[in-house]
Amino acid sequence: MTAPLTLDPGQARTRLPGLTVIDVRTPGEYASGHLPGALNIPLDHVRRALPEIRGAAERGGVLVVCASGARSDTASRLLAEHGVATATLAGGTAAWAADGHELHRPAARADWTMERQVRFTAGSVVLLGLLLGLLVHPALRLLSAAVAAGLVVSALTNTCGLAALLAKLPHNRPRARDLDAALTALRTR
Repeated sequence: MTAPLTLDPGQARTRLPGLTVIDVRTPGEYASGHLPGALNIPLDHVRRALPEIRGAAERGGVLVVCASGARSDTASRLLAEHGVATATLAGGTAAWAADGHELHRPAARADWTMERQVRFTAGSVVLLGLLLGLLVHPALRLLSAAVAAGLVVSALTNTCGLAALLAKLPHNRPRARDLDAALTALRTR
């Protein structure tokens, strides 16, 4: 198994012309801004795209990116388990943009980023738990406590169960034609 290489934004920018960039975020996050030339293969579709990603890696380097680096690290480790060498972008697209590099933003889309969806959902459930605890039964405040516990676990493990759950909603799923187009583009790179 080959350990994934981590590139900082400057290193990635220098090597970008020779890399196939795979963005493993949801389609909405991808549409909100991605590295130039990046293809959107959401994390839960990486296994399906394994043959195409392997082919791209054999023809040149593959850079896997996400918002902060956590999902791209997961994807790179999965690919490494299957003998596919990749690199990840340290800090993800957030670090890329903070370093002053361009993000490609296709035609405006109303989708929210996953981080925004998580904040909205967690906040709504906390408020609901507090409100129900006040109006219905005090034990319902435990709903708010459960969300707080989930946020602590998320921070400690650098994972997010709520994001994984939200990623399964229809508006966060890639359209079949978009995924097929990304797989076709991978075959030709």
